[in-house]
Amino acid sequence: MTIVVMDPTAERSAATRERLQRPPGLDGLTVGLLDISKPRGDVFLDRIASLLSDRGITVRRYMKPTVAKPAPLPLRQQIVGEVDLVIEGLAD
Repeated sequence: MTIVVMDPTAERSAATRERLQRPPGLDGLTVGLLDISKPRGDVFLDRIASLLSDRGITVRRYMKPTVAKPAPLPLRQQIVGEVDLVIEGLAD
């Protein structure tokens, strides 16, 4: 009997990417907060937004339509065009 294991990512080969360098600080940057639609993720991101805003850092909020799928391409493109870095919020 042969067992076939399916890869749900549909990648033929693993993608490799170099890590980007972290910025030396957040002053002057715009930070994106991505809510992945898990319960209470907004509570975590509300607190992060408050802390960043108190430091004078510009914050933009985004939300995936569902936790079950990656962010849609238009949303990812919007985020890339509007912010310098992203904090993704997970919670339960």
